[in-house]
Amino acid sequence: MNLLDRYTNALSFRDYDDFYRNFRLHVPKNFNFAYNIIDEYARLDPAKRAMVWCDDLGEERTFTFGDISRISDQTANYFLSLGIGKGDRVLVILQRRHEYWTTVMALSKIGAICIPATHMLMEKDLVYRMEKAGVKMAVAVNEPELCDNIRKAAAQVPCVQHLASVGKYEGFRDFDAEVAAQPETLPALPYKTERSAEDILLLYFTSGTTGMPKMVCLSQRYTLGHIVTARFWHNCEDGGLHFTLAETGWAKASWGKLFGQWACGSALFVYDFHGKFEADDLLKHIAKYKITTFCAPPTVYRFMIKTDLSKYDLTSIRYMMTAGEALNPEIYRQIVQKTGHKIYEGFGQTETTVVCATFPGLVDIRPGSMGKPSPLYDVQLLDDDGNPVEMGAGEICIRLREEQQGLFSGYYKDPELTGTVMHDGYYHLGDLAYRDTDGYYWFVGRKDDIIKSSGYRIGPFEVESALMEHPAVLECAITGVPDTQGVRGQLVKATIVLAKGYEPSDELVKELQNHVKKTTAPYKYPRVVEFVNELPKTISGKIRRVEIRTADTDRF
Repeated sequence: MNLLDRYTNALSFRDYDDFYRNFRLHVPKNFNFAYNIIDEYARLDPAKRAMVWCDDLGEERTFTFGDISRISDQTANYFLSLGIGKGDRVLVILQRRHEYWTTVMALSKIGAICIPATHMLMEKDLVYRMEKAGVKMAVAVNEPELCDNIRKAAAQVPCVQHLASVGKYEGFRDFDAEVAAQPETLPALPYKTERSAEDILLLYFTSGTTGMPKMVCLSQRYTLGHIVTARFWHNCEDGGLHFTLAETGWAKASWGKLFGQWACGSALFVYDFHGKFEADDLLKHIAKYKITTFCAPPTVYRFMIKTDLSKYDLTSIRYMMTAGEALNPEIYRQIVQKTGHKIYEGFGQTETTVVCATFPGLVDIRPGSMGKPSPLYDVQLLDDDGNPVEMGAGEICIRLREEQQGLFSGYYKDPELTGTVMHDGYYHLGDLAYRDTDGYYWFVGRKDDIIKSSGYRIGPFEVESALMEHPAVLECAITGVPDTQGVRGQLVKATIVLAKGYEPSDELVKELQNHVKKTTAPYKYPRVVEFVNELPKTISGKIRRVEIRTADTDRF
């Protein structure tokens, strides 16, 4: 039993065209995810499995929808007792602790705004977020460095009134103990009857690959947009067990381990691990808990293919997905060869639900392609003047509809910034892609990352994909540097982290250049190659090509 029939017109379609033309999502005016999904499942089937949680210390818990409803009521009462109410902002840094899910649902129930964040933030990062969002309370895991940074940051931001930690920490309220002491049912709140689908539930700070993080507002309406993400891309089904490998500080957690999956009636699998990621550890848990659907970034699949996959029983998996960065075709090929499973790619942003995807059963896989657009969006490719692009690359844009589902509400208290991406009837994503004759979209790169050389427009991804096929390359980033000879405008530069067993040399440079010439169009090969120990990245792990370009400004 799931609740999808209440919010969608159909769950099966003849083909992609039928899906794109005829799928409809219905969002009631007074929709609230915690009340309409969690509490409703708890009413209809309180014993229905909602989450299987375990950690790397051997602790394990299974939560039903009845449990999630009850604990989120207690947590909501706790927030109310501290004066947290509708519109108040709460910074939540709980990694993969099960308290994250009941906290988000509690804040949903009282109309407060949850600001998920990663434990990797430093003092200055926390000050920026607390000031910018006007944070009233912070809830965090009990990690000394993190809690110390939060305490130092809060001391500089007067609006922060309360600090709480999961597990006792000096100067912090004992979150679990104080929640457990609260009543298990909520009082009759005015907000419960006055709620709106337009109420802001989440505020994410983007990872900031080109500037300071922006505050992305996501409403209750947005949460139902993830029905397309979970049901038609992840292929989650009622009673399944879905595993998305993402920490709750990132929007990918909302994509893959919360809204759409629970709406589908699928349980979530959460593995709370610390320290370095180990592919073997991950595979053991997939086999032990019989995961049915699995989503991870390409980097994880890259680690997986370097292990002995034959040691693990992965037969419970029905579908594998990936997002976060474009999937290298070579990784796809090896996963299929070693596991028999295809990888279904998806594309989107913090500001959206899944925009394009290889929808299982509806869209055939073309390795490296983003797939085709979600029916929630009218996707267009536009040139710099806002005209449609029929041939070649254009900026991915979404034509805005009168009632737009699955899209952010704007940047928090910043209409001017919102206007830079929402104008002339479109939301401009800032990413470039091209569309082939069969309607498949292919990622080219961020608009700012495009290299203009000898009249060609070269996207970094296609060159990076070619390099990644060479065994010497562990990671790489493609950028443009000025042509000092004034002939080509820009030269393609490769910044490369070598795999173990390889050392920099002129011979290796030539080998890599020739490899690219043979793998893709010869004019795209990197004329400049630099070997480094690591690439500059954002907190979320995305490569900061802008930092490489800035460092190269005075060198070329």
